[in-house]
Amino acid sequence: MTVTDTARESVESMLETKRTESHLNPPPSYDLADHPAPTGREEIWRFTPLKRLRGILDGEASEAKLTWETSLPEGVTLTEISAAEAAEIGELAPNDRPSALAVANAGGALLLDVPADLELDEPVWLRLHGDSVDDLVWGHLVIRIGRFSKATVVLEHTGSARYSATTSVLVGDGANANVLTLQDWDDDAVHLGRDAILVGRDASVRHTAISFGGDLVRMHANVEYAGPGGQAELLGLYFADEGQHIEHRIFADHNEPRTKSNVIYKGALQGQGAHTVWIGNVLIRKVAEGIETYEENRNLVLTEGCHADSVPNLEIETGEIEGAGHASATARFDDEQLFYLQARGISEAESRRLVVHGFFNDLIRKVGVPELEEKLMATVEEELSKNVLRPAEDAS
Repeated sequence: MTVTDTARESVESMLETKRTESHLNPPPSYDLADHPAPTGREEIWRFTPLKRLRGILDGEASEAKLTWETSLPEGVTLTEISAAEAAEIGELAPNDRPSALAVANAGGALLLDVPADLELDEPVWLRLHGDSVDDLVWGHLVIRIGRFSKATVVLEHTGSARYSATTSVLVGDGANANVLTLQDWDDDAVHLGRDAILVGRDASVRHTAISFGGDLVRMHANVEYAGPGGQAELLGLYFADEGQHIEHRIFADHNEPRTKSNVIYKGALQGQGAHTVWIGNVLIRKVAEGIETYEENRNLVLTEGCHADSVPNLEIETGEIEGAGHASATARFDDEQLFYLQARGISEAESRRLVVHGFFNDLIRKVGVPELEEKLMATVEEELSKNVLRPAEDAS
């Protein structure tokens, strides 16, 4: 079911004053004509190997679905709504072709609703599983965190599929939201995802994107504000193996005064042909006086044959800000750290292991879900066993 003309006109009229004129973030629109199929020469697609998307961008309709397993604390609901209803409750309109296709082809949306003033002691957990890469699946999800509520939401993706999804996270005034998306697919899966977050007045949100599995994963997290005083923290962890393409794109749109954003993404690469991409972009509009923002990306290259692209961007339209900056680094193991550890009798393999765990630990501790933190530590250990922890004669 497509968005009705009336709903579309209402949403696009509301967004008119917030349109982004950035070449890295096209203006939002439900109209597929505004999101033509890419050729690969466009700035927003030049890092993505289009042939490996296996026809997702052609927009073929499909009846395939992922299997959903949910854990919903008392008071939280998950209901089916139409695409028109999703637009009417204030979801952020698509700003690229995959998310526009997801809205057009998903046949409606799911609304995860956390009522106002509800503070959850346990996370909301949505486990999504695919059966085959032959299945083309479209996803459309709206997460609504009510005003003055507090909630953690985990989306876990496993199995295999060609999956394109758009998720809107609407965080009410004064609310506190912790949203985590885990891409733990089988080696042949393809996932295009967009998480669009609207932060209410004096609200705070932490969004964490974690990507380990899949043949190609391309995630886009963007934030804008519904009032002053909102705070957003965007975190990311990723680990690319041989032949994997993992791409994360970030956009923080400071469209309200006295707002904050902090971005920290860390990734590791190992194996021939492993490729990661991180594109950060922060737009500070003329009205956004008194804002603070910082974006950082760090990449650790563990073996030969890997490639990491890291491109931070700042677009500033006002000088009345508290602070803005960015940092990016891609490097191999720190020889001084390895020497320090080995000088104390620790083997080279164990020294490398400790360095990698130290690289990721500060972010993993921020996850805030003990079960997931343990899973991530185990996954890092499993990834290291493929190359870093193998004896030199086996790794050659």
